[in-house]
Amino acid sequence: MAASKRKYASIERELIRTLTDACETAKSEIVGFQWLTHEVDYERFPESLIVTWVFDTETNKASTLASADKARVLALTLAAFEEVGISVTRITDHVTFFVEQPARGKRGQGH
Repeated sequence: MAASKRKYASIERELIRTLTDACETAKSEIVGFQWLTHEVDYERFPESLIVTWVFDTETNKASTLASADKARVLALTLAAFEEVGISVTRITDHVTFFVEQPARGKRGQGH
């Protein structure tokens, strides 16, 4: 395995771990929060790194965005990045919010 691929594999594993911790914390603190996921193109890292926070309803998502819970989500995301050593200029450029569209009998998968 090339050194850069090994480096990114290590970052990915650590990022999954820290985002999983953020997810579990948020589930107990933020009404309607369900799960999160991330995507990244390591050829454009860390600029391409996006964490998507998924909510059960549009109402709960809107409530989070209009309250101190939004700052909490951003803080949890930033803490997860920093624990891995990822430095970004503006955390808001790396966070999106989404409402889960449940499939019949299935729930989304994430961290």
